[in-house]
Amino acid sequence: MAIIRLIHVKVSRDQITEAERIWKEECAPLMIKSPGCTSEKLLKCLDEPGEFISYSEWESDDAIERYRGSAAHGEIQAHARRLQGAQAVVKRYALLG
Repeated sequence: MAIIRLIHVKVSRDQITEAERIWKEECAPLMIKSPGCTSEKLLKCLDEPGEFISYSEWESDDAIERYRGSAAHGEIQAHARRLQGAQAVVKRYALLG
């Protein structure tokens, strides 16, 4: 069963451009190379400036756990920390049918 991992992120208006750049150039390439990650997309909220969702699909919870223990995950966290005051919430969903 595929697992969808959503990271809900909020950044200040003055960090929107930098948040997009960091995710597209630094974070997404690392995540999509991770074994078990089959898709990764960044969604930008049209109604709330500075609100994003990282949408990734994974083969299994085990793949996510391996990724969370990887150097790539640590590097992604370091990139994200450069966004002062950013808030992130991670949620997992099962893909049904």
